[in-house]
Amino acid sequence: MSQTTVIHNARLVNEGQLTESDILLKNGRIKQIAALIPAPVGADVVDANGRYLLPGMVDDQVHFREPGLTHKGNFYSESRAAIAGGVTSYMEMPNSIPPTTNVEQLEWKYARAAETSAANFGFYFGATNDNIDNIRALDPSLTCGVKVFMGASTGNMLVDNESTLAAIFRDSPVLIATHCESTPMIMANIKRAATKYGKHIPVTEHGLIRSAEACYASSELAVALANQYQSQLHVLHISTARELDLFETGPITGKNITAEACIHFLYFDDSQYEQYGNLIKCNPAIKSAADQSALIAAINDGRLDIIATDHAPHTAEEKADNSYLSAPSGLPLVQDVLVAALELVHDGKLDLHTVVQGICHNPARRFNVVERGFIREGYHADLVLIDMKGSTEVSQARVLSRCGWSPFEGRRFRSSIDAVWVNGALAFDGQRVIEHGAAERLQFNHPKR
Repeated sequence: MSQTTVIHNARLVNEGQLTESDILLKNGRIKQIAALIPAPVGADVVDANGRYLLPGMVDDQVHFREPGLTHKGNFYSESRAAIAGGVTSYMEMPNSIPPTTNVEQLEWKYARAAETSAANFGFYFGATNDNIDNIRALDPSLTCGVKVFMGASTGNMLVDNESTLAAIFRDSPVLIATHCESTPMIMANIKRAATKYGKHIPVTEHGLIRSAEACYASSELAVALANQYQSQLHVLHISTARELDLFETGPITGKNITAEACIHFLYFDDSQYEQYGNLIKCNPAIKSAADQSALIAAINDGRLDIIATDHAPHTAEEKADNSYLSAPSGLPLVQDVLVAALELVHDGKLDLHTVVQGICHNPARRFNVVERGFIREGYHADLVLIDMKGSTEVSQARVLSRCGWSPFEGRRFRSSIDAVWVNGALAFDGQRVIEHGAAERLQFNHPKR
């Protein structure tokens, strides 16, 4: 495989600018960006023919299920689904089995991903009620951040001890990423629903059980702790309009507290539980159409800084469980996230630069990812070629995630992903994932606290 590629006639979408340019990739890096670049002898030559060239997506929130839950997915299967979706780098969550709550387990994941992952990889360190000493001793270069489940989670990783939470926010040497829902409020809501419905609580109650009030109470606490201890806080998967008042508008630069939207909250609302049932059951819950509109507005004004997936594959059989309480929460999304985000551009709800900022630039900035997330000379050559006049039909047959289904099945998106490069190697040609062996461990340059 050639390590030199020239892409001619591309429209680069980068840092708020649209530039018609050629681009030279060499030895895994962006070697040159110029109006006209002659192809070196032996180079691969791609004619973009006016299509858009974006930085590869940096997804800061995925669950790839390895180790312990590999019947749902693993680094091999889910990273290939990610590549086909334009996600060239991911940050994976710690609630595997065993959980990633010590350095040994963290390094196991890095070693395993180095063997099997098609996309660049980084991992969170998980917080528990009793591993604060591990967090204090953490080498910041080892992880994208410390994940704190401030609400009921998979893997018994709920952190609900007040003194432990205070210690994490005071002492964590890296950014703190939180899942914010109030478990006591959720449990009270389940009790009320059980009184009304008995054992047969319908999934239509999900947004009321994991309510806006439960989300706000927990997010408000996280923001208060971050303000008290001057922590770097990133609140994951905001699902309600009310929570948006906790965050500042404007560019991400200089913010200590940031927040994100997930793609499924921008597409589904609680009126669709009847149609999709447990297929769109996720935590936090999908809320109302009014909440959805508010989230999109908040991406536009900068209160929500990042667009992510929270990719969480479960098998179709698990999702078909008729019991609301026992059916698992989460959706497989990495293969569809970019074309779904671009659909919002087609609909006039977001512009293309805002999408690129949310999926590429801001995740790289927020997590201090070294030399990725932008199209810059000298940076790693992680790139996605898209056709805004193309078409993507979502069918079960095209699903690469091990779980074998997509919540977008039956949809036709008005864009296509025509090529993906990872560290300069062609990883997806618009039809198939290409085995390339070029994926790398993400490097993080966290500022000293």
